[in-house]
Amino acid sequence: MKLTVYVTRELIPPLLAGTLLFVAVLSFGYFFISSQFLGGVPPVLIAKWIGYQLPDTLVKVLPMGVVLMVVVAFGRLANERELVAIQSGGVGLGRIARPVAVIAGLVALLSVWLSLWVAPRANVETRGLYWDTLTRAGLSQLVGKQVDLGAGLSLYLGGYDAGKRQLQAVRVERWNTDNLRRGTLIFAEGGTFEGQVLKLTGYSVYTLDYAQIPALTRMSDPLAFPAAVRQVFRAVRVAPSPTSVLTLGTGLSRKQTLAQYADAIGADAEGYPELRAKLSDPKVSLADRQSARRELNRKVALPIGNLVLALAALPFALRFGRSLGVSLGIALMIAVAYYLLFVVGITVAGTMPGLPEPGIWLANVVFAGAGLWMLRRA
Repeated sequence: MKLTVYVTRELIPPLLAGTLLFVAVLSFGYFFISSQFLGGVPPVLIAKWIGYQLPDTLVKVLPMGVVLMVVVAFGRLANERELVAIQSGGVGLGRIARPVAVIAGLVALLSVWLSLWVAPRANVETRGLYWDTLTRAGLSQLVGKQVDLGAGLSLYLGGYDAGKRQLQAVRVERWNTDNLRRGTLIFAEGGTFEGQVLKLTGYSVYTLDYAQIPALTRMSDPLAFPAAVRQVFRAVRVAPSPTSVLTLGTGLSRKQTLAQYADAIGADAEGYPELRAKLSDPKVSLADRQSARRELNRKVALPIGNLVLALAALPFALRFGRSLGVSLGIALMIAVAYYLLFVVGITVAGTMPGLPEPGIWLANVVFAGAGLWMLRRA
């Protein structure tokens, strides 16, 4: 029991220090990249924006913190011959390293929770706060883009007034899933998008059956032409007054839309509930289900990497952990190698949409095997 407490006390400080260091570095990077757009923004809002990014940042940096924990703690124990003294008393390396497995396992569970439930929601809040409050650009980034709002709606913006949060020159499309050639087109002069509600003014709604259009070109009887036109234009609705409002419910909220489309690279905004729903819904396309399967595996594989890296770092700590500087260098080398292989695995998984698991778990399998092999030699 005393040995477990002693080793645990050696592990916790470098884990906390390393995690704080890497979080600080990444958070400063986020601020530095966006600093040109944050002039005049209150520091409290900037701190809130960085805080929203903390869950996603922790998922990324905790594996580096675990590596540093193992290399620094066991490097010191090996360098000062404490491991030799403990082992001379008949205590094996496996028993000494039990606290490493326990702490790495707890960190892995924390990372899984953050990755699947906390970080996706925090990422949505991050993008919403950034575009709507910090830069006040709002939906300006969506102008000229055709974006999928869910619930069968597709939105195109011709313009956006950021000061009034007003949509301009709006086009909304809704296509019938049972009849691919039948859809509804909505044109509006303006509108608003708040929460999961799209409100349009100056609108006109047209429900068309495009499959009936060729019949118009073959129409020879003028008396039958009006009926044929009605078969094409199934319904026409025009706003009765300039102040009339057409309300549409959207699948994505305003913040989710910003998270997905405002940046060049969309935010990681899908957690376990959303991914599980895609995997179990037969109406979801095969490509979307494969993408959800790949994302779910990725969100689990990286947190499990905490356990794998703890195993892989142990033999390096026993052999090379001689000083804090050397330990930090070794920890960075192991972490960078792991992340590079992890990215390679994701790339491989992208070429195998039907079976993404071998690619996504490649880094974990390789590092676990290498760690066991090196431990045997150590």
